[in-house]
Amino acid sequence: QVQLVESGGDSVQAGGSLRLSCAASGDIYPSYCMGWFRQAPGREREGVAVLHSDGTTNYADSVKGRFTISKDNANNTLYLQMNGLKPEDTAMYYCAAEGAAMGWVCKALPNEYNNWGQGTQVTVSS
Repeated sequence: QVQLVESGGDSVQAGGSLRLSCAASGDIYPSYCMGWFRQAPGREREGVAVLHSDGTTNYADSVKGRFTISKDNANNTLYLQMNGLKPEDTAMYYCAAEGAAMGWVCKALPNEYNNWGQGTQVTVSS
């Protein structure tokens, strides 16, 4: 089982930046999908950005050009650099991970992930 711990959430003004971190430990898959998801009050959880262990990435249209997902393999830490934040980015942000075959295309679909962190809150004010 994989343990995931997010950090880095904060309250910022529109146009600001934040970097979220997700520290992974435990039975880390040799090949995997990891990603960031978010859930605003009254809304369903949605995918933000996902990354395969081979380096390929996939972003939601709403964050393309503003957010960047990356991973430090030495420290087993996943990051989400968020620039140009908007009030509509306000949500609880979750990190997730799942084993995946080489060549698999990671999808930003919450039901494809079984390992989740507790979340970190991002609030963007106008």
